[in-house]
Formats: sequence, C-alpha cells, structure tokens
Amino acid sequence: MPPFPAEFSKQAEKYIKKLDTTTKKRIQDKIDKLEENPFPQEVERVEDFEGEKVFRVRVGNQRILYIIRYNPNKLIIAKIDKRSRVYD
Repeated sequence: MPPFPAEFSKQAEKYIKKLDTTTKKRIQDKIDKLEENPFPQEVERVEDFEGEKVFRVRVGNQRILYIIRYNPNKLIIAKIDKRSRVYD
C-alpha cells in the first residue's frame, strides 16, 4: 500500500473515464508517483481553493489538483481538467 493512497472526487473519476487511453495512462502514472511522494519537484501550491491548501501538477495540458491529508495519510484528487477550465 502506498504511503498516501489516492481517493478521487466524483468530478475526477468522471473526467478520467472520458479521456483517451494514452492520456488516462499518463495521468494514472502521475497519480501513482504522487501516492509515493506527494511533493514532487514540479508541484505548485494553488491559492486556497475552496478553503483548502491545494497543490497542482501538470500532465501535458491537463492539471491535477489535490489535497494532502495526514490523519490518516491520504491524497485526495480534488479535480482533473484542462488548464483552461481547472480553476473555475
């Protein structure tokens, strides 16, 4: 079991299902890496998003917004979307 197992919001699950196979695999690979290390070098902190400290990573023109919880350790994938829409 990874140190920070991922939980997906409904929006994230729905968005991933719509993606083509290649993009879906790239996003899943990035999430697998985040489960092992939620603070990779390319991570950016987003200004408080919906009252939470949210971080984002890029996967091509897609963005993954996630929240880190420590008790118990988990990674909440809050939103996945294209750059132009992810912050709406």
